[in-house]
Amino acid sequence: MKKFYTQLTCVVRVAIFLTAFLAANTVSAQWLLIPMERGKQTNHLKAYGLTYWALQVPREYRCYWWLNYRGGAFVLPDSQGVRVRAALMGVHFEPMSNAEYTEIKASVLEGSNMDEILLEKAPKIAVYAPPEASPYRDPWDDAVKIALDYAQIPYDEIWDKEVQGGILETAGYDWLHLHHEDFTGQHGKFHASFSTHVWYQQRMLMFEDAAAEAGFRTVAQHKGQTAQMIADYIINGGFIFAMCSAPETLDIALATRGGTVDIVAPELDGTPIAADAEARLDFQRTLAFENFSLYTSPYRYEFSDIDNPNPDRDAQSGVEDFKLFEFAAKHDPIPTMLTQNHVSVVPGFLGQTTSFNMDKIRGSITILGQVEGTNYAKYVHGKLGKGTFTFLGGHDPEDYRHLVGEGTIPTNLDLHKHSPGYRLILNNILFPAARKKPQKT
Repeated sequence: MKKFYTQLTCVVRVAIFLTAFLAANTVSAQWLLIPMERGKQTNHLKAYGLTYWALQVPREYRCYWWLNYRGGAFVLPDSQGVRVRAALMGVHFEPMSNAEYTEIKASVLEGSNMDEILLEKAPKIAVYAPPEASPYRDPWDDAVKIALDYAQIPYDEIWDKEVQGGILETAGYDWLHLHHEDFTGQHGKFHASFSTHVWYQQRMLMFEDAAAEAGFRTVAQHKGQTAQMIADYIINGGFIFAMCSAPETLDIALATRGGTVDIVAPELDGTPIAADAEARLDFQRTLAFENFSLYTSPYRYEFSDIDNPNPDRDAQSGVEDFKLFEFAAKHDPIPTMLTQNHVSVVPGFLGQTTSFNMDKIRGSITILGQVEGTNYAKYVHGKLGKGTFTFLGGHDPEDYRHLVGEGTIPTNLDLHKHSPGYRLILNNILFPAARKKPQKT
């Protein structure tokens, strides 16, 4: 008990010191600039969490995102609460008077490739993942959950039952994340390597039980229904961000008409693959990819020729590094927001789906980042109805070759406070907070 009170006293003293120190440095400041260029920001990732916090109820501050200014800087109203929060999160800020703010804002608005975006609200976020109460957990981690937890951004976890129950609309989620998922019913294509492992068998059983409980004959049809409802969510104005195998398998499931075209090998579901499966794929239903061919063998890890499957790579080679394209901030604010960073070339990282074959990407899709010297895109964005989707290849931006089983040791972002790959994830989290400007012609 004595140790507890000693620790509590230290916390109180630190809080009093921070309050006094920050209050003494508020002279004539009305704004706080959160710089995001290399070498100036002490914690790039938590800067997003600070901005999100400022947008939350009951604060609901009007914040700004200065695109292409100092690495995509944020501007927050000055207050003791924001200063204390920034200090506790280790985020660097620079106070600005109204005169300084007005002068810099004018340079941003008049600059050839900068702009100001108003951030109006804290987006309500959902992550698609198996329920926490389930005895089964995936033996890998989720890069977005790691980023959200590290940046102290709240989110809800939902799964098939909730999606098919209409929660994406009724709960008012602005943003949905999908990570290492398989919407095709092929159980992650892990049959060859892990069919005798207990975790894989438990995983198959859980998916089969969930499908049966929902009234579906197969896992493919159950997951296919979820895929279709996610597409409907986008059409109705939702934003999704998907990584790793989720982008590829989501589109495959949509092309199979929600799992009604059987592409699943009999080793997995007990029924033969449809003889005309490839011919029956409907590419009019997909989000980003078209004219792809499937790899239906359960003994092959890849799902299709959308992915770049070359395994002979290492982190030092740099062959997976990808270049972010620069967009006109005033004419293309959405891709500009999504590519804000303190570097132009991002270190590469692998995944079950590492990158996307550009021969299979629709012409309407915006390429945000491309693996240099190749025909593979790493980061893409598209529109569907009133909403948008953003796809990023790879599993974990700071774990080059993430292996099954490594989820027990999640990436420690205290060691990667300036990760450009994780910044791309967090750009997507704040993207729904922005007031969208009409596209200029």
